Amino acid sequence: MSDLNTQAVARYKNNFLREVEERVEEGNMVKMCMQCGVCAGSCPFGPHWQHSPQKIFMMIRAGKREELLTSDSMWMCTSCYNCIVRCPRKLPITHIIHGLANYAHRLKLVPKGQPTRDVTKLFWDNLMKVGRINELTFSLALYFKDGLVQGIKNSLAMQSAGLGLLKAGRLNPMEIFGGHKCKEQSGIHRMIAKAREIEDGRRGLLA
Repeated sequence: MSDLNTQAVARYKNNFLREVEERVEEGNMVKMCMQCGVCAGSCPFGPHWQHSPQKIFMMIRAGKREELLTSDSMWMCTSCYNCIVRCPRKLPITHIIHGLANYAHRLKLVPKGQPTRDVTKLFWDNLMKVGRINELTFSLALYFKDGLVQGIKNSLAMQSAGLGLLKAGRLNPMEIFGGHKCKEQSGIHRMIAKAREIEDGRRGLLA
């Protein structure tokens, strides 16, 4: 159990709703859900979620903290915004779902090997190195994240897509040596660090 998670458990005890309200993006809107089920019925991935958006809100209010934060349900959201468009109360459901996913990540409660979380972290780490995505190194990191043999298999399976990216000029083999970089990278890093400090302070997530 991470230190941040231990602190959260001690601070909120059995009040998971208050924890979400204070520490999750738009979490203060959870209590406005009237459990109509429109979000669950509107989600194109709905049948594949372990817990639908409707059930997620119910679980928060029922105090099912560990069961929810250790599930992969929040990571199933594709940001189609059907739920927000159709919600009778116009709740920011998509933002809450992503906020819960980010919170679970910060608490180190995400299931090991959760693919969406792994790809998101690879994308972010790649972006933060030079201020922009290096398509080649990102692709290689993604294909080879499970080892050399699996990486070779992944590369062979995606060779047609890779050739298409090469022809379109979206994949440059020379980017293995660095590729395009943003100017003032240190400034970008300071900006992101300050934004995180402000947000973490507002959410009570500072170590």
